[in-house]
Amino acid sequence: MNRTGITRHLSCALTAVRDLLALTGVAAILAFVVLPLQLQFEKALPGLTSLPLSLVDPFAVTQSAAEGATQVAETPLDLEQRAVSEFIAKRYRVAEDAAGEFVAIAYRAGEQHRVDPLLILAVMAIESRYNPVAESVMGARGLMQVIPRYHPEKLEPHGGEQALLEPEVNIVVGAQILREYTRRFGDLEAALQMYNGALDEPTSRYANKVFAEKAHLDALRVKARKQQIASAA
Repeated sequence: MNRTGITRHLSCALTAVRDLLALTGVAAILAFVVLPLQLQFEKALPGLTSLPLSLVDPFAVTQSAAEGATQVAETPLDLEQRAVSEFIAKRYRVAEDAAGEFVAIAYRAGEQHRVDPLLILAVMAIESRYNPVAESVMGARGLMQVIPRYHPEKLEPHGGEQALLEPEVNIVVGAQILREYTRRFGDLEAALQMYNGALDEPTSRYANKVFAEKAHLDALRVKARKQQIASAA
């Protein structure tokens, strides 16, 4: 490399070093000026450093609002339904979203027709194991295995028997049938046996299976309520 090239490289290197030193000097000056100001400001307003992150971070505000909304929405009934949904999803290998939907519908139908939603869910478990497209050789369809030819008047407002494969229609109609039979016989065991078409079966095998399943769900209801009471204490 000739002398001119060496001189050019040295000049570039010196320029880079000079620029770096200049930047370092600026940073030092800023630190010298800003840090004392910050310390004085913190002494003047000592509470500022302890303010919640949500007051200075817009993302924290959004997150806090979402968490607060979740906490507000978590009522005792919500806790109960969530516990029941998780149990059904795990026990019967049902997708969590589907289990949550079936449970929500059962609670609405139960309130509408004055039937314990856990009884509705217990019947679903025994009848179809939460399979919304289940069909039997007797023509029973859907989650609660409703036989359309026996209940045409209940299906007509929903568009006929094809609607039984829709979870909401099937659960609502099933709840109506349970309510009707309970009124007719004045006894839940007899109503369940009638629902199964086995009113004369002497051991009440079907009703006992439903009661056993409902006992599992009742335990979840009690547990959820105890958790709610404990968290509120």
